[in-house]
Amino acid sequence: MAEPCGVPVYASKSSPTVVSDSPITDPGSSVKIHSYWVNNLTSSTQGVARLHFVSATNSQSLDGTNAFLGQRKLDSKSSGALKKSSRYRSRSLSASSTDSYSSASYTGSSSDDEDVSPRERIQKNSQGFSDFCVRNISQHAFGRREIEIAEQEMPGIMALRRRAGDDKPLKNAKIVGCSHINAQTAVLIETLAELGAQVRWAACNIYSTQNEVGAALAEAGFSIFAWRGETEEDFWWCIDKCVNAENWQPNMILDDGGDATHLMLKKYPAMFKMIKGIVEESVTGVHRLYQLSKAGKLSVPAMNVNDSVTKTKFDNLYSCRESIIDSLKRSTDVMFGGKQVVLCGYGEVGKGCCQALKGLGCVVYITEIDPICALQACMDGFRVVKLNEVIRNVDIVITATGNKNVVTREHMDKMKNGCVVCNMGHSNTEIDVNSLRTPDLTWEKVRSQVDHVIWPDGKRIILLAEGRLVNLSCSSLPSFVVSITAATQALALIELFNAPHGRYKSDVYLLPKKMDEYVASLHLPTFDAHLTELTDEQAKYMGLNKAGPFKPNYYRY
Repeated sequence: MAEPCGVPVYASKSSPTVVSDSPITDPGSSVKIHSYWVNNLTSSTQGVARLHFVSATNSQSLDGTNAFLGQRKLDSKSSGALKKSSRYRSRSLSASSTDSYSSASYTGSSSDDEDVSPRERIQKNSQGFSDFCVRNISQHAFGRREIEIAEQEMPGIMALRRRAGDDKPLKNAKIVGCSHINAQTAVLIETLAELGAQVRWAACNIYSTQNEVGAALAEAGFSIFAWRGETEEDFWWCIDKCVNAENWQPNMILDDGGDATHLMLKKYPAMFKMIKGIVEESVTGVHRLYQLSKAGKLSVPAMNVNDSVTKTKFDNLYSCRESIIDSLKRSTDVMFGGKQVVLCGYGEVGKGCCQALKGLGCVVYITEIDPICALQACMDGFRVVKLNEVIRNVDIVITATGNKNVVTREHMDKMKNGCVVCNMGHSNTEIDVNSLRTPDLTWEKVRSQVDHVIWPDGKRIILLAEGRLVNLSCSSLPSFVVSITAATQALALIELFNAPHGRYKSDVYLLPKKMDEYVASLHLPTFDAHLTELTDEQAKYMGLNKAGPFKPNYYRY
């Protein structure tokens, strides 16, 4: 998700993104849900909605052969023993940039022991397929095991795969994907293929790719272009390979950060006009889409998945509540009790992080620009301060704003020895890492994604993942909450792809609430949860349909 350094992006503002109701066209309020969904979202006797896919007027034909690009192939040969590289690349970066061992990789097979760039190697899978670029195709068996583990913890997306697999609602869809390539994303990719889509996929973050998972997907016949520790040039090359390929005209984009959208719009404008829809899941990417829409440059409809209830409340809050602790523990072995922590931003990500840190005995301070979020922090028992007021005393600094230059060189100059600095927001611009690349400071690698930055007087701070997303760079995400996001993304793709021409204008839309509720219902059986059903009298009294939606579009969960 991190925006590569030095790459131009859509005009950004110094203030953080504030999602306003005004520029959003909400299909739930202004248009009817496409007929493809009508009468398909019904309630079972337990009150859990079910989705039955049927063909509808004005929609794509759902008949045809299975478009799954490849079958799973398990190879009994295991990859070689893990080797760690101690090379330093001449990018004024620490060696942690190039060491691809990931603590999120359970097998430890994410090895960066190759001196040759994957771009310079010719690799083929066991079927002779070569339209991919991964670190090492021989690691595919490890990756397949990780995907199988993730499938067990992703009930929603797996249920969607089973229910819709026969109907192929994404038949003829050609999707360019740009997101984190890990075991959870692999489950989404294979689900989209089961639903009839063809996909080409690149990573949205140069450090978050699980090499063995990329190898497993390539072995299964998917065009994957990603490896851990890409350079900035590699990053854009990989996305370009997904967008521009022989006999390939993409018609959908699934983006995380807006990089695929940005590249296609700038480099392939004619191709961009052929896109039927964009699905975006990050704050940064959504902010860019709103900027494009405001400037009149957004020529295709886009679905804002980031602000859907199931994404915001579950992925942003519950996932970060667990992964922030995991990331800091794995990378620094820090003891949290009594530590002073300042967290910049009290949105859903900030709230999740604060809950976890407070529960482990940390003294937590909050910085905020929004008086509503600041008041929430106060009511939750946190002190709201300016960063300069506490920067000399805190032990850990965490950013979660989506903004730029939240932590500057001036702040870092004032930090005490041993202060841990990391980012939980999407963009890598929140911490001004470039200001640390000066001759007077020394970078010292500690372990993968952990660097000491040493001042002339001997003071050192601990910088994690070079300011990029710490939870995806230094640990892993809970598969269950990723299942919620993945199911939301899949439904958004289905809706945009099958909507008749003119249903969605060239604007940014929110996911219809009916689909949000359906995504939630897919995950309830895991907890043996049983919904209460409204009686006819109750439904009439509340003015609701017994099958939902149960809340108005303006309701704040």
